[in-house]
Amino acid sequence: MGSLASEYGGGTAYWAAPASDLMAEYGTRATGLSSADARERLQRYGRNSVTRGERFLALSVLVRQFRSPLILILVFAAGMSALVGERTDALIIILIVLVSCALSFVQEYRASRAVEALRRRIAQKATVLRDGGPSVISALDVVPGDIVRLSAGNLVPADGIILEARDFNVSEAVLTGEAFPVSKSPGTVDPGTSLSGRSNSVFTGSSVRSGTASVVVIRTGDATEFAAIASAVARRSPETEFARGIRRFGYLMTEIMLVIVILVFFANLLLQREPIDSLLFSIALAVGLSPELLPAIISITLARGARTMAQSGVLVRRLESIENLGSMNMLCTDKTGTLTEGVVHLDASLDVGGESSPRIYLWARLNASMQTGLQNPLDEAIVLAENAPPSSSLYSKVDEIPYDFVRKRLSVVVRKDGDPDGDLLICKGAVENVLAVCSSILDGDAPTAFTDAARQAIDEKFRSWSGGGYRVLGLAVRKIARSQACGRQDEKGLCFAGFLLFLDPPKAGISESLKVLAKRGIGLKMITGDNRHVAVHLANTIGLSSSRILTGGELSKMTRDSLFARAPDIDLFVEIDPNQKERVIEALRRAGHVVGYLGDGINDAPALHEADVGISVDGAVDVAREAADIVLLKRDLNVLLRGIDDGRRSFANTMKYISITTSANFGNMISMAFASMFLPFLPLLAKQILLNNLLSDVPALAIAGDRVDREEMRSPRRWDIRYVRRFMVSFGLVSSLFDFVTFAALVLLVKAEPATFQTAWFIESLLTELAIVLIVRTRSFFWRSRPGRMLPFLTLTTAIAAVALPYSPFAGYFGFVPLPWPLMTGLLLITVTYLLASELTKHWFTRWDSRLHRRSYDPAARASRRALRRPDSA
Repeated sequence: MGSLASEYGGGTAYWAAPASDLMAEYGTRATGLSSADARERLQRYGRNSVTRGERFLALSVLVRQFRSPLILILVFAAGMSALVGERTDALIIILIVLVSCALSFVQEYRASRAVEALRRRIAQKATVLRDGGPSVISALDVVPGDIVRLSAGNLVPADGIILEARDFNVSEAVLTGEAFPVSKSPGTVDPGTSLSGRSNSVFTGSSVRSGTASVVVIRTGDATEFAAIASAVARRSPETEFARGIRRFGYLMTEIMLVIVILVFFANLLLQREPIDSLLFSIALAVGLSPELLPAIISITLARGARTMAQSGVLVRRLESIENLGSMNMLCTDKTGTLTEGVVHLDASLDVGGESSPRIYLWARLNASMQTGLQNPLDEAIVLAENAPPSSSLYSKVDEIPYDFVRKRLSVVVRKDGDPDGDLLICKGAVENVLAVCSSILDGDAPTAFTDAARQAIDEKFRSWSGGGYRVLGLAVRKIARSQACGRQDEKGLCFAGFLLFLDPPKAGISESLKVLAKRGIGLKMITGDNRHVAVHLANTIGLSSSRILTGGELSKMTRDSLFARAPDIDLFVEIDPNQKERVIEALRRAGHVVGYLGDGINDAPALHEADVGISVDGAVDVAREAADIVLLKRDLNVLLRGIDDGRRSFANTMKYISITTSANFGNMISMAFASMFLPFLPLLAKQILLNNLLSDVPALAIAGDRVDREEMRSPRRWDIRYVRRFMVSFGLVSSLFDFVTFAALVLLVKAEPATFQTAWFIESLLTELAIVLIVRTRSFFWRSRPGRMLPFLTLTTAIAAVALPYSPFAGYFGFVPLPWPLMTGLLLITVTYLLASELTKHWFTRWDSRLHRRSYDPAARASRRALRRPDSA
């Protein structure tokens, strides 16, 4: 390799150099690299991936633990203790901080590693020329000097220069922010040209919207423009509904903690207590109130969910989407492959009169087999329908006009051996779009005038076949003068020749799957580019309501607000252009739905981004898979249903931890805050509160893998901060009531000394916090709901440790003293009574909250079941 290659990854303006010079200096040729040369370059330059953040995964997870404001507060408290001579207290606080961070680090690091392993299973592929022929390899193995072939739907795997291109348009929005695709072609540009102006170059992360190209790779991995931008600007994913709820919960807890810290601190100062003791006690109360393990619990829960979903055939690309999958109450999807088998077959090749025609099949096969742009099931169905007619070997390809989503046509120009009359342009596509460029129809062997009567006859046939469930394409031809190149301008004056009828039968068991979706509170809306007749036929066949239809033409005339008002009530969105899908999703989200969108095409990316949960399939084009949050290994609603169950399980277990934190913990800390104002001593020392908090968090780690009751899986659960407030107040009051009973018993009956009071109160508060774990983890009676194996084990072990701690050699370090057994028995009785009272409170709260929920339930969510037709309307 020469000078340019030696400056690989540097600042050389390679886009200003002729492609032939670049190929010479990179030691490559038009037929590509040899396998041996590619292996050597892979070792030299490394894998084609942006490594920022991956290499230091463990360190970043560890640092994240110590960035928590709560941890920083505790470190500050330890420093203050050391400054005033309380070194034992400082050491204990630091040890508690280290143990807490270690627990969170181990769990989060394991979760992060597991997720990275899952993401590698959905590796991007690239088509390169190796050893003289095309080879599909992992995009990670692309090296400088590779010749890459690109076509519509591909993600560009590396930075490179275009060698050949045909109608090649690329979206560079990820790099430049420009929404519209830009045209690319071979050539050179000035050295000072900005990235957006380099019309001869392609860049990692951009996506091919139409056409084909061959590219020589110049930069890979960390040397690409994408890597440079990614390192300078951190891309933030849109905030999910669940993340928004967690943020609001954090604000709520912060407000409560600030009020308590300030009030308790100044109240204790007024009571003339030591300032450092008052400060440490106030800080400890705030830490006791905080859900400091919540980030770790969320990470563990989501990672577990991702692993379980992978076993079910659902791969998670973005962890945070799991909660939204569990909350989803509306699924939007195209029909092909989801509602139908997705195995399209050509049922008939018919002339204009509706008669079977071998000539129509020959032309269709030439068009399908010779086009090199976007591969689609219809072309595959044509090629696989029959053996190639013998006469097809007489034809050679001259040129093609690739398919795009505006024209909705694909043309191929062929030349027949020994035919002096010129070339033949064969055009196939949507019937209406093919007719738009026709001026005659083929009646037998001779073209005839395209009259209104002929057009009406074609429309009637089209509606009749579409109403029978057929996907109908039109085919037209035109003789043209011999030429080496053709363009879209040549698609005019065509002769309409016939029809191609495709059949994609409904998927087996789809009707039952739709019923299961409805029972789970999830409505389904079909968004399809097919005509209304095909869509209605399929809907009627599978039992999906088709009474309310909106066409793409009608949608294009609607304002944002009018679509918002109508979209929730529409059953079928038909004849929809790709750029309209995003508008439908946005309208449904505005209406209060949590929307999932299932798509696999080039133009599905905006809708996948707009949806709360973007869902694609393993065989989708690169652009769709990259835009998706969830990737299904099999395009099947039953697979998706299993993923939804896992999403709801993850949501439920996260909410369990929040419920635990906001029940007994909240009540205990509030009780201590009030008690500190009336007792002549602190109800608990700061180090005792922190130890209590640490021990109560041990069983909480098992919540991530806890079993979830079936009733929790029956309907979507959405984050509701009002529910959290109601829960906190209801259970906090019960907890505080028992706390005050314990205080009264210790002060009035036992007349306990400070150390005895603190020891007894430590045990009682910890036991009640452990007991509440078993209560709030289920809406059923706690003895009827079987928890996961680790939860009862850790709960019991922690309870035994708490009871034994005052009698252990470590008791003195924490200020504990042995308790008389009659007092210990009394504490256990209070705990059992609290357990029963909390169980009764739970059932009262569940009924009360259900009534409130029914009264305030979003009407849009109630409409989700209307997607299925009622039995009496069949």
